[in-house]
Amino acid sequence: MRSLVLHPDIQSDRNRRGPEFALDEAVALAAALPDLEVVGADVVRLPRAQPGLLFGKGKIEELAQRIEAEEIGLVLIDGPVTPVQQRNLEKRWGCKLLDRTGLILEIFADRAATREGVLQVELAALSYQRTRLVRAWTHLERQRGGLGFVGGPGETQIEADRRAIDEAVTRIKRQLQKVVKTRALHRSARKKVPYPIVALVGYTNAGKSTLFNRLTGADVMAKDMLFATLDPTMRAVTLPDGTDVILSDTVGFISDLPTQLVAAFRATLEEVLDADLILHVRDISHPETTEQAGDVEAILSELGVSETAPQIDVWNKLDRLDAAGAEARRTEAERQPDVFAVSALTGDGLEPLLAAVADRVSAPRHTARVDLAHSEGRKRAWLFEQGVVEDEEPGKDSTILQVNWTARQERAFRQL
Repeated sequence: MRSLVLHPDIQSDRNRRGPEFALDEAVALAAALPDLEVVGADVVRLPRAQPGLLFGKGKIEELAQRIEAEEIGLVLIDGPVTPVQQRNLEKRWGCKLLDRTGLILEIFADRAATREGVLQVELAALSYQRTRLVRAWTHLERQRGGLGFVGGPGETQIEADRRAIDEAVTRIKRQLQKVVKTRALHRSARKKVPYPIVALVGYTNAGKSTLFNRLTGADVMAKDMLFATLDPTMRAVTLPDGTDVILSDTVGFISDLPTQLVAAFRATLEEVLDADLILHVRDISHPETTEQAGDVEAILSELGVSETAPQIDVWNKLDRLDAAGAEARRTEAERQPDVFAVSALTGDGLEPLLAAVADRVSAPRHTARVDLAHSEGRKRAWLFEQGVVEDEEPGKDSTILQVNWTARQERAFRQL
């Protein structure tokens, strides 16, 4: 579908970003959907948003002529559009319109692969659609007949649609509860594996999946596009010093992330909540890398993650800078604690980063004596699998093992 991307640069908005960078990101969002062909992209400067039409009448007429001449079927507005504005603009332009939230929901719906991811997207989309029923039914006086068993006689069509959405939301929430229970079982099983969890987080397209693939040898989708990764992926990794960790790749964050998705993907980000260490991956070559980092920190804080785990900043994509720029970033990173400049693509700078990860997650060990009955073969096998047994003294009724383990391993053992 031929599409036009518009970024409204509203002068009265104190929190607005650089319009050119914002437009580039909006075009990249559109490019993340395979069926869209972006044939034009413009910044539209506005003193303030017009309540019913967003843009001024002159600009609307100018855009209407362009939309007709270029046979554009979809206009993407990089920002919030009210249901009334959407209805009015679609009528004036004779084409479909999507705002930023709607576009991100479309991308998530296209990419979600796991059962939970699909359900979370459906839930977020229904919450979004419920607020926009006004555009689908301009004739609100239309009434639906009935015998009064469902919805009552005289129920308007919009009320029927809203009720149908509410019923669908209830059904999806029930299904999600089952999925969450399954995830809780998987999570409790992982806790018995005494490996620290290291979670990769960051702005979308910061290079998390490329770093994940380099460290794990996995083949996770890693493309130069926004939201290449939606569902969390986990792999066991042995660090250079022999420390075993579980590495988790997560969905990328973005500025103005729709509130429906922050709430809906809270469960998807549970892996981050459980993490022992967070690697905040940043695209250090991006002109707005500082603002992007601020967006990530804000979402982590909203999720309650900031206080739960230590964090290392990974300044990625050195390969996109010239030699002088890359060297300047390396020098800047070296002057700060817990900051490492790397290129996940080339492997540059990964050795000191991995050493720091090992240092953070390698817990102190202590020795203990464990008395196991001969019938507790499973526990004995588990201890040997962990490589913590230093000595073994067979006895008549039991075996005494001398172990050297971490507090995490001890807790996992007690839960067996």
